[in-house]
Amino acid sequence: MTTLDVDAVKTFVTIADLKSFTRAAETLGTTQGAISVKLKRLERQLGHRLIERTPRLVRLSAQGAAFLAPAQELLAAHDRAIAALSPVRPRRFSLGIATHVGGAEVPTLLARLHAHDPTLTIEVRLEDSRDLLDAFDRGEIDAAIVRREDDRRDGEMLATDHYGWFATPDFVHRAGEPLRLAASSPSCGVLNIATRALAAAGIPWTESLLGCGSFAVADAVAAGLATSVFSRRLAPAGTIEVSRRLGLPALPPSEIMLLSALSDAKSRAVLKTIVGAFREHHRMPASRAAEEIHTVTEVVGS
Repeated sequence: MTTLDVDAVKTFVTIADLKSFTRAAETLGTTQGAISVKLKRLERQLGHRLIERTPRLVRLSAQGAAFLAPAQELLAAHDRAIAALSPVRPRRFSLGIATHVGGAEVPTLLARLHAHDPTLTIEVRLEDSRDLLDAFDRGEIDAAIVRREDDRRDGEMLATDHYGWFATPDFVHRAGEPLRLAASSPSCGVLNIATRALAAAGIPWTESLLGCGSFAVADAVAAGLATSVFSRRLAPAGTIEVSRRLGLPALPPSEIMLLSALSDAKSRAVLKTIVGAFREHHRMPASRAAEEIHTVTEVVGS
């Protein structure tokens, strides 16, 4: 019976999560050469190539994809076994998630964090990106998943979101009348992008709903009261993109980034778990992501 080296399994999972030997080595505090040796040793033990690597691409092989979930379970069980005989020191981790960013990946992310450290108390704040960036700069939260604002270059890029104008199929906007908009708050960066685009296109607008939170905005749009801007993956059920029908301007894509100043080993492990869960979900087929989005409100609100 083959006995797996836990360090080698951890190396494989880290490479799979980050899709980079360089970043995996940095996360594990070692060298690319060392993680390559550990990966090759694990592949020899299993008799399969787990990672396919080219000068421009790092990805899982079919066997690596099949091995990933059991490998993650093995690491979680290993950590729980060690924790069982260690003094319990509850930790708190405060995470801000921007309302225009958090979607169906939130349940996966929270579940992964709990599996990584069952003693971890997770504090979640759902606010606009601008407010979360200010809270992060004031040291009020440990990490934030937000839209990249202005020219800010710190943080790790997680994904790119594409935005559109959404409304119900029967939403009516008469020519010459101000476009009815719903937005979560005056500081909302997405609202600012949208209104600048409208101004550049010479389209007048008015606020039909403001400052009631992202769920209220989604409800207002789904009820046909207004239009609003959403990431295409987070548009409310029952709405359609109306950019072309209403002659509304195209909107630029937006980068999603993770910000954190934490540097200790345990915090880095938590951050790695967040990055892996977020990126894994964004690689998920759209049909599965759509099924999971209905659980977001229940999980965040529980």
